[in-house]
Amino acid sequence: MLQNIKSWLLGEKLETNRLHEERFSVFWGLPVLASDAISSVAYAVEEILWALVPAIGIASYVFLPEIATAIILLLLILTISYRQIVEAYPGGGGAYIVAKENLRTELGLIVGASLSVDYILTVAVSISAGTAALTSAFPSLYTHRVAIALFLIALVTIGNLRGVKDSAKVFSIPTYAFILCVLILIFTGIWQASTGTITPMAAIPESSVTFGTQMITVFLIMKAFSSGCAAVTGVEAICDAVPNFKEPSVKNAKIAYILLALAVIITFGGITYLATIYHTVPNFHQTVISQIASQVFGKGFMFYAIQATTTIILAMAANTAFAGFPTLLSIIAKDGYAPRQFSLRGHRLGFSNGIMLLSIAAGVLVIIFRGETHLLIPLYALGVFTSFTIAQAGIFMHWVRLKPKGWQYKAFINGLGTIITFITVIVVAVTKFISGAWIVLLVIPLLVFAMLKVKSHYMIIAKQLDIPNDRIEHLKINLHRTSYVIVPVQSLNVMVIKALRYAKSISNDVEAFHIETHEGEADKLRAKWAKLNTDIPLIIKLSPYREITRPLIKYVNSNEHASKPRDIITILLPQFVVPKSWQMFLHNNTSLFIGSSLLKNRNIVVSLLPFYIDEKSEVYKNEILAEDE
Repeated sequence: MLQNIKSWLLGEKLETNRLHEERFSVFWGLPVLASDAISSVAYAVEEILWALVPAIGIASYVFLPEIATAIILLLLILTISYRQIVEAYPGGGGAYIVAKENLRTELGLIVGASLSVDYILTVAVSISAGTAALTSAFPSLYTHRVAIALFLIALVTIGNLRGVKDSAKVFSIPTYAFILCVLILIFTGIWQASTGTITPMAAIPESSVTFGTQMITVFLIMKAFSSGCAAVTGVEAICDAVPNFKEPSVKNAKIAYILLALAVIITFGGITYLATIYHTVPNFHQTVISQIASQVFGKGFMFYAIQATTTIILAMAANTAFAGFPTLLSIIAKDGYAPRQFSLRGHRLGFSNGIMLLSIAAGVLVIIFRGETHLLIPLYALGVFTSFTIAQAGIFMHWVRLKPKGWQYKAFINGLGTIITFITVIVVAVTKFISGAWIVLLVIPLLVFAMLKVKSHYMIIAKQLDIPNDRIEHLKINLHRTSYVIVPVQSLNVMVIKALRYAKSISNDVEAFHIETHEGEADKLRAKWAKLNTDIPLIIKLSPYREITRPLIKYVNSNEHASKPRDIITILLPQFVVPKSWQMFLHNNTSLFIGSSLLKNRNIVVSLLPFYIDEKSEVYKNEILAEDE
C-alpha cells in the first residue's frame, strides 16, 4: 500500500539512463530557477517602506525610487557577472566551485554554507509571503498562517520529489500568470495616475504602522536599501543548476539570465513606481501589492486574480531553492564536505535527501518565526550577498590567472561586482545585525566547521581502509584465520535447529549461548538440550539484572571460550520474520538489538538468519526436523 501511495504521489520510478529527459528548456526552466527573484517584487518594495515610513513618513516616497534604482543597477551587475560564471563553469555548482578552485577551499565552504542558509530562508520567506498574500485577501485565515505555510511547503516538496521535468510543468504556469497580472496592474495603475482617476488609499488598521518624523540619515537609507536587496536574492540559482538545462545548456542558462533581469526590472520597477504615486503604507494585515491592487481595481476579479497568482508564485518561488539547494549540496557531498547520502539520486532522479532536508529546515523556521515575512527578511540577504562577494572575487582571479581573450573587460565587471557586493554585505550586516542578521553570522561559521569535521571523518575512514599499491601485489586471499560461531538461543525450537546446522556448516567450533535471568529459569532448556544429539556445548550465564546484550558482549570479549585472539567470531542470530510489518511490534526482536550492540566490536561478524512465518511454515518445519531422522 505504501508503495502504491508513493507511486501515486511521486510517479513511477525512473531509470538512471533517463536523466537527460529530466532537463528543461528556457521556457520551462526560467520560472523554476528565477521564480524567487521574480516573486520578490511582492515583498521587496514593502520591506523598503517598512524601513522608511515609520522613520520619515511622507518623505519615504521621495527616496523610494532612488533606492529601487540602486537595487536594479546591482541586479544588472550580478546578472552580467553570473552569465560569465556560467560560461566559465558550465558544470554547475556556481559560486561554491568558483571560490573553491580560484581562492581557498575554506572560502568555498563559506559560500556553500551561505547559500545553504539562503536557500532555506528562501523557502521560509517565500512561503510566508505567499501565506501573507492569501490572508490579505481572506483576513479570517490570518490566525492559521503557520499551518497554511507548512501545508504549502509540503505541496512544493512533493512537486519536487516528482522530478525536475514534472516540477517545471507544475510551477511554470503560475509564474507566467503572475508576471502577466503584475504587468496589467502596472499599466492600469500608471494609466489611472496619468488620467487622474486614482482611488483614495484605504483606511489602515489602528494597530498598523504610523508615519514617522525622524531625521533622514545615511544609515536609514542604507537600512532601506539592505531591506530591498531581497529583490536580487535567487539570482545565483540559474548558475548553480546549469546542467539542468537542455543542450546547449550554457547558452540556455545565459538566455535565462537575460529574461530574469528583464522580468525583475519591469515588475520591481513598476511596483515601486505605483507605491510611490499611491503612497502605499505597509501594515501587518494587508500587503503593499494587495493595497495597490485594491486601489487600482477595487475588490473585483483582478484584485483576487493578483492575490491568487501572488500567493501561488510566492509559494512556487520556494522552488528556486528546491532546484538549487539539492544540486549544490550534492556537489559539496561529492567533495566529501557533506554526508554522501546527499549526492545520491532518488525515486525520480532528483536529489531527494537534499529536498527533504530543505523542507524540514524551512518548516522549522516558519514555526519559530510564526510565518511572519517581516521577521524573516533580516536574516535573508546576508548569506546570499556573502556568496555573491566571494564568487565575484573568485571569478575575477580566474580571468586574471588565465587571461583569455577579452579578459580585461570580464575582470573589470567581476571586480566591480566584488566591491559593490562587499559594500552591500557590510551594509546588511550592520543595519540588520540586531534584527536577526547575527543569527546568520553565527550559523555560517558553525556550518563551515561541521563541513570540515565531515571531511575529516571521511579522510580518516579512507586512510584506515586504503591499501598502498606496493602492498596489494603481496596480498593473498587465503583462509588464515579460523571462525568461531556463537548462537544466542532463548529456547530450543525449529528456528534454533536451523541456526545450529548452518553454524556447523561454516565452522567446527560452535557454541550455543543462553541468558538465565533467574536461577532455575534455564532448567527446561538444559533438559531439552541433554536429549539433543549434538556435540555443541550450551553455555548458560546468569543475569540477575535481566540484561541480555551486556553479558553476551562480556562473554565474547572474555577468555572463557575456545577462540584464539585473532579468530573471527561470528554471532549467528536466529530471527523470525512475520508476514505483516505491524506484527513485528508484538515481539521483543531481541536479535536486532543484540546485532546493533555488537557492531562496535572488532573481529566480530554479526549474522542474521531469517526464519519466515507464513502458511508454508509448518511444511518447512517438518522438512527441517526430518533432515536427520
